[in-house]
Amino acid sequence: MDLDGWTGDLLIFLVTAGIIVPVFYRARVGTVLAFLIAGVALGPHGLATFADDAPWLRHVTFVEEERVASFAELGVMFLLFTIGLELSLTRLWAMRKLVFGAGSIQTLVTAVAVGGLSLLFDVPPEAAIVFGLGLAFSSTAIVLQLLIQQRRLSGDLGAVTLGILLMQDLLVVPGVILVTVLGDDTSSVGLSLLRGIGLAVAVVTVILAVGQYVLRPLVRLAASTGSREIVLAIAILVAIGGAALTAAAGLSPALGAFLGGLLFGSSEYRHQVEVDIEPFKGLLLGLFFMSVGMTIDLALLGSEFIAVVAAVAALFLLKSVIAAGAARLFGVPVPAAVEAGILMAGAGEFAFVLFTLARREGLMTSSDLGFVATVAAVSMMLTPAVGVLARRVGKRLARNAAPAGQAAARTETDEFSEHVIIGGYGRVGEVVAAVLDATATPYVALDLNATRVSEARAAGRPVIFGDASRQEILERVGAGRARAFVLTADLPAETDRTVAMIRSHWPDARIFARARDVNHARGLSAQGVAAAVPEAFEGSLALADRVLAGIGVSAALAGETIGAARAGALSAGAGNAERHSPPAPVQTPPPG
Repeated sequence: MDLDGWTGDLLIFLVTAGIIVPVFYRARVGTVLAFLIAGVALGPHGLATFADDAPWLRHVTFVEEERVASFAELGVMFLLFTIGLELSLTRLWAMRKLVFGAGSIQTLVTAVAVGGLSLLFDVPPEAAIVFGLGLAFSSTAIVLQLLIQQRRLSGDLGAVTLGILLMQDLLVVPGVILVTVLGDDTSSVGLSLLRGIGLAVAVVTVILAVGQYVLRPLVRLAASTGSREIVLAIAILVAIGGAALTAAAGLSPALGAFLGGLLFGSSEYRHQVEVDIEPFKGLLLGLFFMSVGMTIDLALLGSEFIAVVAAVAALFLLKSVIAAGAARLFGVPVPAAVEAGILMAGAGEFAFVLFTLARREGLMTSSDLGFVATVAAVSMMLTPAVGVLARRVGKRLARNAAPAGQAAARTETDEFSEHVIIGGYGRVGEVVAAVLDATATPYVALDLNATRVSEARAAGRPVIFGDASRQEILERVGAGRARAFVLTADLPAETDRTVAMIRSHWPDARIFARARDVNHARGLSAQGVAAAVPEAFEGSLALADRVLAGIGVSAALAGETIGAARAGALSAGAGNAERHSPPAPVQTPPPG
């Protein structure tokens, strides 16, 4: 097996993800920062520079950064795809002021400010424009991943952060066109920018239209097969296909993946897809963070350490003030505005694309490219640590601020509270749901039968395509805030597994379950289930109750007898459920 090519790189990454990163995590270093540090150490500017003197280093380092870059981009795509799953077109429209207002102001004002400062240091005007535009963008992958890890993507902070980052993605194509025009004196800047913006609008419109009229029937057809793998394949196709379309039009691939997720997010399958795609996203994002670390030139950083540190500090200060000010202009509370500003103060992945293009167009020298790329990479690497500072500042400001309502980006998961979660929407689950509806008790049901889910949603019932035995799915439907769980699966092993999982993560949860028989009901009761109902046995008791009533036994005596039979059968010492002793014969009073 050749360990010098892709296989070797894969082994290095898996060792990093499986051993090195957990060690950093135990040392209270976040996973994002751990991957960044690993990228610096194992990248072409780190230990790989000594590979000529110590050939064995070629087997434990990434010698060629380009081999990692293409897979790293997939991580960003899947991240934006899952962000889109959390939203809907309605919620996105509610965020329009933050996207087009705060996002435009932050990007344009930052570009002008950074470009103006660059001119003070004798940077040529064309290069100053590129510096300003490139450093105005923030890292979508790092910032959003930090918010996801902290479970803070909803609310004011998540809304303003996501809104500004989305606008930055929309401005990618005008940025690329501007750099290209600056390198070509014969082109018209105004016409080129208008053409680019028109192309961006057309591509976004096409993606939304295709998703509306093609995606939903396609996903429903895939889900009808009963295979979660096929639904996942469709989701991956949507994420990568949307990214490919926007990339072909010169837009950010991440924007296309986000739009794909947004379309998928309006379907009943989004929770299950989000859970299934999570491992791919996490691993590929780790590869992306490592690729960022690989771009840091340690030799240049050592020779121009003071200049790089000063530039990074100025960038953080300038961008945080501008972003916070833009957020405040659109009514974002001070704590969230300040925290968002600090969190987005670093540079973004798009800066490297823009700087490389500018070098190819002759707008900056190789030394300029090396310096500004190092500044961007160092600022990105410091973003997780700065995020900790941002959170502390936000908490301190929040103590002195009046409570504020959540922004429009509130997720569907946050809306689940004091509800009942029904695992399985078959004949039993549907009856339970109908009773809850009749008593105005909020609930959400989970089922893996696509046809059943589609029919229920068409009838306006809160039924979601998802596996109720998966912890991640239950978390997305507010398991921690649920009043009770109702498990209706007809397979005892599945019910037992779900009960054990719920007990391990939510020990105080009230669980009601359908049991196969009395023995199964006893076992569930021993696991802490509040009530386990053996379906066939309860049906038999109901029939016996009707018989007693039909032959003239008083209601009181019939109720007492049925209750005694139920208690005897379900008690720990009642013996085998299938051979339990019948109750004593009922003495029917003589007529007259």
